Amino acid sequence: MKMKKTVVIAGAGVGLGNHIAEKFGMMGYHIILLARRKDALQQYKKELEEKGIACAWYAMDVSDQQDVEKTFEMIRHDYGTPDVLVYNVGVTTADKDTTIDADVLVKRYKTDVIGAYNCIQHIVTDDFASKQGTILVTGGGVALHPEYTFLPLSMDKAALRAMVYAMFPVLQEKGIYIGLVTICGGIKKGTHTDPALIADKFAEMCEKRDTVETIYQ
Repeated sequence: MKMKKTVVIAGAGVGLGNHIAEKFGMMGYHIILLARRKDALQQYKKELEEKGIACAWYAMDVSDQQDVEKTFEMIRHDYGTPDVLVYNVGVTTADKDTTIDADVLVKRYKTDVIGAYNCIQHIVTDDFASKQGTILVTGGGVALHPEYTFLPLSMDKAALRAMVYAMFPVLQEKGIYIGLVTICGGIKKGTHTDPALIADKFAEMCEKRDTVETIYQ
């Protein structure tokens, strides 16, 4: 019996994350959701399974390096080496009422950027390379057009974008594809930035594997 391909989605949620999960599930992938809250993950799993999509979940904090390592070890033990990693994590709320000090910047950077780096490091194995694995990262338009009310996010998305561009040729030599979907504007259902439409772009990049970045605007 042929095993389903597996996609790990770090940053499951009612917005974009779960729409990416649904899109890949409709493409025949087995879905593995990662987020911090167990109760939310249980609800997401239920909703996907009601649509006929096979799903599992692991509670994980992307800012905790040991937690990331342990979780990816469990995923490989339970389901083997994944085929796709989607990193869809980021604090996207405006900071107009937040005092932005060094501690805030460090905390956000650990989640938005270091979390992505750690997840990538733990999925990039020889087996992942032999499967010609795919890594997809959610970027943001504030990396291109920074805004002061989203200062930490602007800084972090710019760093994330630089990381993907730097990794692209190195991973490509190993047969691994990494791509960035840069979303310009807030995600809102019923508009051009409907999460279901953006999820289509993730699926398209996964299949084509021909560009380092898609700017969705």
